[in-house]
Amino acid sequence: MLQVDRLDAWYDRSHVVQGLGFEVGRGEIVTLMGRNGAGKTSTLKAIMGLMGKRAGSVRFDGQEILPQPAHTRYHLGLAYVPEDRRIVPGLTVRENLRLGLIAGKERHKERERLDEIAVTFPRLAERMEQDGASLSGGEQQMLAIARALMARPRMILLDEPSEGIMPLLVHEMFELFLRLKRGGTTILLVEQNVERALQISDRACILDQGRIVHTGRAEDLLADREIQEKYCAV
Repeated sequence: MLQVDRLDAWYDRSHVVQGLGFEVGRGEIVTLMGRNGAGKTSTLKAIMGLMGKRAGSVRFDGQEILPQPAHTRYHLGLAYVPEDRRIVPGLTVRENLRLGLIAGKERHKERERLDEIAVTFPRLAERMEQDGASLSGGEQQMLAIARALMARPRMILLDEPSEGIMPLLVHEMFELFLRLKRGGTTILLVEQNVERALQISDRACILDQGRIVHTGRAEDLLADREIQEKYCAV
């Protein structure tokens, strides 16, 4: 579904993503691993069209999207949940969710999508009229994911979804990712909880200083503590 080839990206003069190449198959969960500053978040942003300077090739479902703006990628079925969640203060949970359809083609299905979200995220269903910014950290993360799912993306990019969240909600979140996978959603994941991420992933790529230094099956990397300690320890 996603083919990344010789991808480069820059922040001003900093060459933060250097010649990356990897694929994510339809219905897979693939994790990008690496230490802080390895280039994982920058890779997601480059794929989503949020890096000002980028080069190479990113093909989504066979279509070259690297020159396309982020909203075009969104229309094609690619969604992104950033690490900082970007919950809009002053808007209720319901209103934050509606933002997920504002630029979409199916705004007329808002009620249907909200009903689906209420089933998938019972905690959010109980807080629909509450200010989104007043939710706990874990609930805000669920809201950010739910907002991205409003448009029924075919693939979702998730950046550090478990950061700062209590273990019970982390467990719920990873169970959700498995349900999304079973439902046909493809996931590219950046996650600090390496062990938990590998447990649900099909494959993983390890980044170091903006380059991929190792790829493999998730179950093999889960068993390889030496590689984890070398490239993924904070």
